[in-house]
Amino acid sequence: MHAPNIEPDLVLEHGSESDLDVLAQEKSVHHPVPTVGPQERNPDDEPTVHLLGLDALLPTFCPVEILKENGINDAVVSERVSKAAELGSPFLWSTFKKVTVLCGAFMASCLAAYAAGAYALAAVPVRELWRISDVQFNAGITTFVMGFGIAPMILAPVSEAHGRYWVFVGSGVTFLIGTIGCAVTNHYAGMLVCRFIVGCGASVYATLTGGVVSDLYHKEDRNTPMALYSLSIMAGTGLGPLVSGAVVDHLGWRWVFYIQACAVGLTTLIIFVFFQETRSNVVLRKKCRAINKAIAENTSATWLQFQSEMEERKFNISIVWRSFAFPLQLLATESIVFWFSAWASFAWAILYMQFSSIGIVFRDVYGFNSTQVGAVYVAVVVGSTIACLLAIFQEPITHKFWPSRMTSPEGRLLPPGILSALLPIGLFWFGWTATPSVHWISPTLAIGSCTIGIFSIYLAGFNYLADSYHLYASSALAAQSMCRNLLAGIFPLFTMFMLKGLRYWGAGSLLGGIGLFLTAIPWLLAFYGQRIRARSPFAGALVGDV
Repeated sequence: MHAPNIEPDLVLEHGSESDLDVLAQEKSVHHPVPTVGPQERNPDDEPTVHLLGLDALLPTFCPVEILKENGINDAVVSERVSKAAELGSPFLWSTFKKVTVLCGAFMASCLAAYAAGAYALAAVPVRELWRISDVQFNAGITTFVMGFGIAPMILAPVSEAHGRYWVFVGSGVTFLIGTIGCAVTNHYAGMLVCRFIVGCGASVYATLTGGVVSDLYHKEDRNTPMALYSLSIMAGTGLGPLVSGAVVDHLGWRWVFYIQACAVGLTTLIIFVFFQETRSNVVLRKKCRAINKAIAENTSATWLQFQSEMEERKFNISIVWRSFAFPLQLLATESIVFWFSAWASFAWAILYMQFSSIGIVFRDVYGFNSTQVGAVYVAVVVGSTIACLLAIFQEPITHKFWPSRMTSPEGRLLPPGILSALLPIGLFWFGWTATPSVHWISPTLAIGSCTIGIFSIYLAGFNYLADSYHLYASSALAAQSMCRNLLAGIFPLFTMFMLKGLRYWGAGSLLGGIGLFLTAIPWLLAFYGQRIRARSPFAGALVGDV
């Protein structure tokens, strides 16, 4: 007897990966297993395979009953099998166990964002050492983002089919190797290559950690852990320049990467020791192997085997192709995916643009050194923390005052629709106050305003696409991720030209105007999103459920 072939949509980015489990439960077909005692069997008979679904991870699952149905009544065997069957659903883990797993993952996601921003503060000494231009230096940000965008397309399907654990550990090793390479390289080309390697390793933590949250928490319980995950990303982008500014001035630019390497190595060790497998389909296969081993070691009834209903998919190039093709199809045909991707991509591009623009503006206007420029990024950390607290506390408040409205995906757009306006406000504010006649605290506060807006957009994008597309959410989020990484890699390359050509007030006004236009997206979807989803072949099926 063989398990039915289940091929759900590939999971590419954080947030909807546990939907694979939902789809598997919906598509699985339970076949009755004939009761065949050992005395009735011939040696040449095929093994009796008992298929287990995800409900076998629940506490109600009792393998001893199945043993009795097949004529195995030995008490010792029953005890050993029961012990082997203790592996349970990650959803049912204790809070302490979930927090232990997430602490390492959140540390890693924070370091991934840290690595993106820390590089920027090495600009002055590296440009002087290798006699390269600002654009050439910023190409290191672009190659980092290239690795950030490419690696998850391959590793997300691998982690989905074969588990998170070794993908996370292997990515940590890659992250560490790339960071050490950045520290010791003596050539500009070597720096670009190592930055790409760093991006590949760091990308897993920045993208798949959200999937770990989805593995551990049901949708209604994810708001707080997802807000904390987003905080680890956003705060990391501020901590990188904050720490590295002082390091460059007092220890030299290579220590920017040596310190990162120490932190990455420690975090990888923590993940190796404390991280546990969270993919339910992988845990189920592990449980089946444990039960089969217990039966084989304690009885001659090896003809009875337990097997997961979800076949282990073999990794091949077609999986990678689907990882690219279907998200592009959604991007081209689904207006919700397109406009949400445009909104989130612009916000992410501004975040990466800040790695260059803050240093340029504060050195030029206020004469700041690297340590002082790094200190400006405190605004990013504080803004991220405020945004996280707002995200955590706004959920119960909005449910209290608009309970019926909050049951729909559109209801969750109201708070971020308000907070996202802080992005264009901050851009106008920064551009028009970055002058010698205005105290430096004013553009610094503007950066905090932008950060709150970016945080709300990032979190809203995950929540709305995951709620709206359900089984296709992974591909919708992947489309958004591709757009985000593309713009984030391009914007730093022309930051200098824009700021010098349009002046600071002109650049702030242009970007603020674009941001203001895009801020209309959540409000349009809040009022018309359900009608738009009703016309979608991918999201329309869910309209009646919300």
